[in-house]
Amino acid sequence: MKPETMAETEVRRAEARLPRWMMALAALTTVAALLAGQPRFAAGFVLGAGLALVNYFWLHQAVEHLMAAGTERLPRLLIAKFLLRYPLVIGGVYLLYRTGWVSLPGFLLGLFVPVGGVLLESVIQIRDGLRSS
Repeated sequence: MKPETMAETEVRRAEARLPRWMMALAALTTVAALLAGQPRFAAGFVLGAGLALVNYFWLHQAVEHLMAAGTERLPRLLIAKFLLRYPLVIGGVYLLYRTGWVSLPGFLLGLFVPVGGVLLESVIQIRDGLRSS
């Protein structure tokens, strides 16, 4: 087994920070919406962010298994999770659109929480890159 390089170590750290950025962003936005007096928006955002985080974790789990799988078969539950990701999101959007239980714009914005987490992590990476050069 070869020793890890500095770049591999940094990638692992970034990979560990990313879910924390996403959860922090989701929590801060939810609190801000509640403080602004928008409970329906906050509820929709929480549902969208929760679904986006589940989607992220399922995708991360699938990619890790695929990279480590080699010749062994993937578990059926993992394949089911991978295949259910988008139908789950589409079903959630349709259900919220038809029922109007929570804010659809809040739900849709919540789906973009992983994008915000990646943007925050990229700022950290750029800052660290500028410091080391």
